[in-house]
Amino acid sequence: MPRQKEASERLREERRDILLHHALRIFVRKGLSATRMHDIAQAAGVSQGLAYHYFDSKEDIFVELIRTAYARMSEAALALEELPLPPDEKIGLASEQLFAGFATGEAAALNFLLIVQASVYETVPEEAKAIVSGRSLLHSVIAGIVSEGQKKGTFKDFPPADMAMLFWSALAGLAILKASLGPDFKVPDYRILVGMVTNDTTGPDAERS
Repeated sequence: MPRQKEASERLREERRDILLHHALRIFVRKGLSATRMHDIAQAAGVSQGLAYHYFDSKEDIFVELIRTAYARMSEAALALEELPLPPDEKIGLASEQLFAGFATGEAAALNFLLIVQASVYETVPEEAKAIVSGRSLLHSVIAGIVSEGQKKGTFKDFPPADMAMLFWSALAGLAILKASLGPDFKVPDYRILVGMVTNDTTGPDAERS
C-alpha cells in the first residue's frame, strides 16, 4: 500500500507538472483572458475533467505559475546578493546565467514574460498582482550591486535605480524575442549587457579572469 500511494502521488505530480508546462506556453502566447481550460487540457493530452481535478480554474494555474517563477527569481537574486564576489563579477555571473537560460530552453523566457503579464495586465487575478508587486526586490538587488560597484569605480556613474531598470528591461526584450522567434533566436554575448552597466573596457572578446 505505501508503494501504491507513492506511485499515485508521483503520477499526480507528473500530471500536474505537465499541465503547468503547457499552460505556461499558452498563457504567454494567448494571455489569460483568451485561454480556456480546454486549451490547457488539450495541449497536455488529458481530459478537461482531469485538468479540473488538479486545478479549480485557469486562474489558479496562472497564480501557481507566477508564484513559482517569482520565488525562483527572488531566491536567485538574494543568493547573488550574498555571493562573496566583487560587484562587477556578480553582474557578470547573473548575466551569463540568465542568457544561458534563454539559450538552452524556452522556460526561462516564458516565465519572465508571464511575470511581465502579471505586472501590467488588468485582467490577471489579484493574487498574482500581489505576488509580483514585490518585484521591486529584483530591482533593488541589482541597484544595490550597482551602487556598491560605483563606490569601487567599476560601474558607470548613472543612478543605480536607472541602471537596474536598464538591466531588467534588456532581459525582458530578450525574453520577447525568444518567445517570438523560437528556434531562430540566437542569444547575444552576455558581456554586451555587462559592458552597458560597468566600466569594463575589455570588450566581448576578452576572457573572464
